[in-house]
Amino acid sequence: MGRAFEYRRAAKEKRWDKMSKLFPKLGKAITMAAKEGGTDPDLNSSLRTAIKNAKGQNMPKDNIEAAIKRANGKDAETFSEMNYEGKGPHGVLIFVECATDNPTRTIANVKSYFNKAGGSIVANGSLEFMFARKSVFEFEKTEEIDVDEMELELIDAGLEEIEAVDEKVFVYGEYTAFGSISAGLEEMNVDVIKSNLQRIPTSPVEFTEEQLVDIEKMLDKIEDDDDIQQVFTNIG
Repeated sequence: MGRAFEYRRAAKEKRWDKMSKLFPKLGKAITMAAKEGGTDPDLNSSLRTAIKNAKGQNMPKDNIEAAIKRANGKDAETFSEMNYEGKGPHGVLIFVECATDNPTRTIANVKSYFNKAGGSIVANGSLEFMFARKSVFEFEKTEEIDVDEMELELIDAGLEEIEAVDEKVFVYGEYTAFGSISAGLEEMNVDVIKSNLQRIPTSPVEFTEEQLVDIEKMLDKIEDDDDIQQVFTNIG
């Protein structure tokens, strides 16, 4: 994946270290999965994935259980999943994925983040071709894991690429292969730390360090918003 991958991974990990904002986002993902497919993780693969992601970020068990219970509560909120696309400082392309109980509030906030940074929202679908949607799985590289053998085992499940970076292994596949790859890793008893659908830029662009400071400032504001679940850029 090269430098673009390294930058995105480091930047995302830095921002995801904000636990005060991270746990509510993880909890919302759990509640949404439980509300849609049921509260039994053994029967709901989406919920199982959301719980694994939460555990991988050291979210307390009580928080996870509370998020599941909220799905069945009489006052359970209904969240809408929405995407917004836009151009930020220095022409960076930004794709924002949201989960909100108040779309009017969310779009107003997202527009303000772009406008204040000198950017603008564009029509939905404008940037779709600039990003490839991929299934991404991350786990620790242990002595028991043979990356070459794992690659052969997962090819039929839809794997496109696998790489080991800094004692971690990253598995990539088409977004439609998320379930089959997840099942394959479960059969191998792999302890997945994170797994999600990501939008990886097809033509990443390199920016100067000074430009990245402006871009990161805007991204921090966007990702501080509780309605924002994931943010992707074309930074290379």
